[in-house]
Amino acid sequence: MKSKIYLFVLAFTLLFSLNACKSKQSAYRRAYEAAKAKELQESKPQQNNFVEVVEPAPVYRPKIQEPEESFQIERVTSVEGSATVRRYNVVIGSFINATNARSLKNRMERQGYKPVMAQNEKGMYRIIIASYDDRASAIMEKNEIKDRFAPEFSDAWLLQQE
Repeated sequence: MKSKIYLFVLAFTLLFSLNACKSKQSAYRRAYEAAKAKELQESKPQQNNFVEVVEPAPVYRPKIQEPEESFQIERVTSVEGSATVRRYNVVIGSFINATNARSLKNRMERQGYKPVMAQNEKGMYRIIIASYDDRASAIMEKNEIKDRFAPEFSDAWLLQQE
């Protein structure tokens, strides 16, 4: 019995002494932070009393062509709305359920727009916020809608009437 106690005390002492020699992570962290602070202090430029103005060299930048806007092509017919559906349209919502589409249409009318609720051949309801005869105007209006109503209508898209 006494040998077991001695063995236990010996194992405990050995374990404690090995653990006491082990380095502490916080000591490493303090040393690292002190070295980093010293490095930052040494790397700060000396403050001069004059300002040197350097003109950048002109850089040739080729004109980047804007990506071609894509239009989804489909035939739609006006279901509700006083405006007519023209060739190029800006769509802000697409719904299977007519009630949801009507709700968005009514909300946009309260904000002063004249949206059109149209339906395609597959039965989807499209809320058209603007309709144009020329492509460029539709693209510009889509970008303005995306900017004005971001992020709500950031997925506005262009529809070309068949």
